Amino acid sequence: MSQLQAFLDIASEAALEAGTVLQDKFRNLKNIQEKGRSGDLVTEADKAAEAIVLKVLNRHVPGHQILAEESGTLGGNDAKYLWAIDPLDGTTNYAHGYPVSAVSIGLMIDGIPQVGVVYNPFRNELFRAAKGFGATLNHRPIQVSQTAQLKNTILVTGFAYDRRETTDNNYAEFCYLTHLTQGVRRSGAASIDLTDVACGRLDGYWERGLSPWDITAGIVIVEEAGGLVTAYDNSPVDISSGRLLVTNSKIHDSLSQALLESPRLPADLYS
Repeated sequence: MSQLQAFLDIASEAALEAGTVLQDKFRNLKNIQEKGRSGDLVTEADKAAEAIVLKVLNRHVPGHQILAEESGTLGGNDAKYLWAIDPLDGTTNYAHGYPVSAVSIGLMIDGIPQVGVVYNPFRNELFRAAKGFGATLNHRPIQVSQTAQLKNTILVTGFAYDRRETTDNNYAEFCYLTHLTQGVRRSGAASIDLTDVACGRLDGYWERGLSPWDITAGIVIVEEAGGLVTAYDNSPVDISSGRLLVTNSKIHDSLSQALLESPRLPADLYS
C-alpha cells in the first residue's frame, strides 16, 4: 500500500507540473500539426507537457516502462510496471482554444490499472486514485451517482478519428441512447468523461477507438469511486481493444443491453 501511495504522489507531481505547461501555452500556440489521420492533432504543448511527465518519472522510477502518446514505448526493462501517459487529452479542444483538456497518467502493474491521476488545469481539478485507497477530487472523497434507471440518466461518449472511414463509428449508438436517456454529451476528452462519471456528474460513458493512455488512469478513478468498467457486452474490459463501457454500476446492465441492441444506421448515410 505504501508503494502505491508513493506512485500516486509521483503521478500527481508529474500531472500538476504538466498542467502548468498547458496553462502557459493555452491560446498561444505556434505549431499545430496532424499526426497522419485527419483531425488527429499534436501541438508544442503536447510535446512540452509530455517532456515534463517523462522527466518526473525518469527521476523517480527510472526502471519502469512508459507508454506515452507522443513518444511511444520508453523506459527501463521492468515490464511489471507500465505507465500510460496522455500529456494533453483533448488536443483538438485545446488547439481551438476550447478549455476542456486534461493530463492523464495511469500505472498498470502486471497489466492491471492500479494508479490513476487526471488533472484538469482549467478547472483546477486533481483526480487521484489507487487500488484500495478510494478516489478523490482535490483530496476530497468522490463517488459515482445513484441513478438507477436508464431513462433518468445523462451519459457521455465520443467519436474516434477513423469515424469517417468505418460504419462502426458510434453514430448509431449515440442516436439510440439520446432517445433512451435524458441526454448524451461529448466533451472530446476521454479522461474528463471518466472522471465526470467517477464524481457523479454523469451516470455512464461508452466509447470505441481509445488508446491505453486515454483510459488507464480514469479506469482506476472510476472503480475506486464505486463505478464499473467492462467491455460493451459486460465481459472484462480489454484495454488494448480501445472499447469500454463505464457506469455507476446501477445502470450497467441496461446500458450494455442498449448498446448491443442499437439499430444500425443505413450504410448509404456515409457515402
